[in-house]
Amino acid sequence: MAITLGLDAAELPADAIEVGRIADAWGIKGWFKVLPYSASPEALFSSKRWFLQPAEKGAKTFTGTVLLKIIEAKDHSDTVVAHAQDVPDRNVAELLKGARIFVARSSFPTPEADEYYWVDLIGLDVVNREGLALGRVHELLHTGPQTVLVLAYEEDGKAKERMIPFVNAYIDQVDLPARRITADWQADY
Repeated sequence: MAITLGLDAAELPADAIEVGRIADAWGIKGWFKVLPYSASPEALFSSKRWFLQPAEKGAKTFTGTVLLKIIEAKDHSDTVVAHAQDVPDRNVAELLKGARIFVARSSFPTPEADEYYWVDLIGLDVVNREGLALGRVHELLHTGPQTVLVLAYEEDGKAKERMIPFVNAYIDQVDLPARRITADWQADY
């Protein structure tokens, strides 16, 4: 007997952001493990509509984009576990292994004052207090005690990187509407 996914085809929302992937089945009742891309996976907990796309590598058990209606998602050890409608048992949960999870940005919880989602910081230009361009955020690193902005810039025709700790001591202002961060940092640091 073949096992098939009974999930509805869906269109990926225009504001969809990839937030994790399904690692494996968990238990026998259709739960599955999720590897979130963020140390604080609030988007996975707040959204009850996850959009899945097949794994980039490995077995493809479905094609296109499907909608997964989440019943419950919760922390478990160093990962997240979830249960969804139309995933009644372990066999169906195993078919989701490797699937990429997208959530509409509009369903993310509203951050507190002076809190930012990493996805909102990527692509922002960074300047110092004197207005000198330091680069554009292309990545963030979580180093344990702090997050570090990784900036891409060009010097003498060569692509380079600069790192700035994303802490109050060095970051003066984040202006999302202007897509700009002002930092107390010099180009020769």
